[in-house]
Amino acid sequence: MYEIIDNFLTEEKFLKVKNSILNSEFSWNLTPWVSNLNENLKTTSSYYFTHVFYSGLYVDPNSHIFIDILYQSEHIDYDYSHKGAIFYLNTNNGFTTLENGTKVESIQNRLLLFDPSKPHNSTTCTDDKCRVNVNFNYF
Repeated sequence: MYEIIDNFLTEEKFLKVKNSILNSEFSWNLTPWVSNLNENLKTTSSYYFTHVFYSGLYVDPNSHIFIDILYQSEHIDYDYSHKGAIFYLNTNNGFTTLENGTKVESIQNRLLLFDPSKPHNSTTCTDDKCRVNVNFNYF
């Protein structure tokens, strides 16, 4: 079970999040493989960058930019013990594949709500410099 919500935020709120992340002052951490250490991808497509906003007691000072996303997600009530969302910051030919084979295209300002405890995977893109998503895991 999953749900796709296009144009999740107003244009103003979306641009606030996007411009906060896609700028030269934002710090990124390199992860040198896309899904696991055993994958066999070309060097040019076998990495991605991350930035942790919440982890245990750590809260990034910039985490306030997600208040509008978190506030809009509070009204959704699922029976799952583990919930997740992917918020897409740019449109490109990358996608997310869910357990049932559904491919969710990377469309700017799209929110995917799904059960992240089920198998799923990500891709890189070939039509833009990068594919930028924000991943939420919550209970």
